[in-house]
Amino acid sequence: MENKDVSKTSNVQILIESIVAFLLVFILTITDLLSPLDFLFKDKIYQIPRGIDSNIKIIAIDEKTISELGQIQTWSRKQYADLVDKLNSNENTKPAIIGFDIMFTGNVDEDGDNAFAKSCEENDNVVVVNQFLYNERPEYDEKGNIVYPIDSIVFPYEALRNVTKQGYSNVSMDSDGKVRRISPDTTYEGVNYCSFSKIIFDSYCERMNIENESEIRTDKYGRTLINYSGKPGDYEAISFVDVINGTVDSSIFADSIVLVGAYATGMQDNFNVPNGYDEQMYGVEIHANIVQSYMQGRFSINANVYLVGLITALIAAAIHFIFRKSKIWLSLCILLLTIVINVLVAMWLNNNGYCISLIYLPLIIILSYVYCVAMGYIMENIKRKKVLNAFKKYVAPEVVDEIAANGNFNIKLGGENRDIAVLFVDIRGFTTMSEVLEPEQIVEILNRYLSLTTASIFKNKGTLDKFVGDATMAVFNSPFDLDDYELRAVRAAMDIVAGGAALEDELQKEFGRTIGFGVGVNVGPAVVGNVGCDFRMDFTAIGDTVNTAARLEANAKKGQVLISDTLYERIKDRIEVKEIGNIPLKGKSNGVFVYEVTKILE
Repeated sequence: MENKDVSKTSNVQILIESIVAFLLVFILTITDLLSPLDFLFKDKIYQIPRGIDSNIKIIAIDEKTISELGQIQTWSRKQYADLVDKLNSNENTKPAIIGFDIMFTGNVDEDGDNAFAKSCEENDNVVVVNQFLYNERPEYDEKGNIVYPIDSIVFPYEALRNVTKQGYSNVSMDSDGKVRRISPDTTYEGVNYCSFSKIIFDSYCERMNIENESEIRTDKYGRTLINYSGKPGDYEAISFVDVINGTVDSSIFADSIVLVGAYATGMQDNFNVPNGYDEQMYGVEIHANIVQSYMQGRFSINANVYLVGLITALIAAAIHFIFRKSKIWLSLCILLLTIVINVLVAMWLNNNGYCISLIYLPLIIILSYVYCVAMGYIMENIKRKKVLNAFKKYVAPEVVDEIAANGNFNIKLGGENRDIAVLFVDIRGFTTMSEVLEPEQIVEILNRYLSLTTASIFKNKGTLDKFVGDATMAVFNSPFDLDDYELRAVRAAMDIVAGGAALEDELQKEFGRTIGFGVGVNVGPAVVGNVGCDFRMDFTAIGDTVNTAARLEANAKKGQVLISDTLYERIKDRIEVKEIGNIPLKGKSNGVFVYEVTKILE
């Protein structure tokens, strides 16, 4: 039942953790709290260059043009008229559409203005821009969305406006200042206006007899995401001055969409874009990318954040639960596979018109994985310590500590020869006492005795080898080197005898019975190591030295500590003894000269 309760508690904890993972992903997704980071990853995945369309060309008002013709503000619009006439001079090689990403507001000079308007009227393939002016103070629309209201719209000068198609050139910047979205059309004062790029695309389809299926999804703000095909500088750009001077053959623009616009930094028509990295993109290049998106039908909008948040949050919760139940290597495989699938699904959705957040699911499951690894490490350490502490109750603590320190749990059969001191202690009168006392009383007395002997052995840094019934065996200088191990063994024996006297008084009062201890100690060579089989081992010492110690203990009377002459010779200057004499020991052909220790001198 206890194990079931532990398992139940663990599952409840994992369920709570999974709910936390669910909430984190859901809240982050619907609030987009880490939008700058999300933008970064979306840009890497969604804005991969796909190759530019060679039918879209740019005539650039670049540094070379400005150097030869002067600043654009000083130009007569006759320059633009000459460009339109040059491009349309041959009916068979003229462009499909010429789009001017230049604001032609007000009148500059009458002849030039009239010439440009006349040229556009005679050649019906020209599109120019108008522009919305927005209020800087946001307001709420009827749906509760924050919008920046339009203050006014700036049109081209009247003569040009009357003979051309126009579309607004405004694009939308995200919170990080990068142009990622456009509004395909906008209603202002009851009139619906189309964007510059949409007018160009619609006009191109009409002129080239292409079926126009440009129904574009938009979000609640009327915007759609631009999927850039090229990065800054990818589209073919021909210098304005080279075209009007005839340096470039105008036939290269045949049936193309030609966009004319600023291509010099000083003209202040350059913007930060998601695939530009540290390089800005000119406005005319942005319109080229948008037109290509129209041609390829590659726009997308943000998918429903609540639906995406719910789905990804459920996935995160399930994966966290799996992590907590799986091995580290399997969890890592699941983590990597989930991230890959997340990216592939996001790319597929984007190609089919929907954009989703890329970072929140991977971010939380990465944190989940790290958490699970850390928890596994912590729990393993706790479990290991519990096992080791429990192990110490059965095996000498020094052995366990050494194994834990070295991390070597691969215990093998075998041993080594060591010089050790061996101590045996046994209860005197235990058999008689066990015949008259209750089993519970016998166990209590035995536990007190074993606690006393164990404490005395550990106090003197001995290794508790084993309990055999009411006898205790300990070794000193095994399994690791121990200084002064001969005297430590004798001191442990004397501590047991001294403690036995106090325990004897207690037992007399409680049970009306007394016990005493007989102790035998010997020193000499022995084989120390793991004895047994692969599935059950005993770390112990064997040999004549051990047997002699056991025989000494068997001959010891209550309260006596008997030692061999071998041990006496090693520490005789540090103890006081009483000669017992040469006594026969079972299993030995010759007797052993034995001493009783009466006092330790130091």
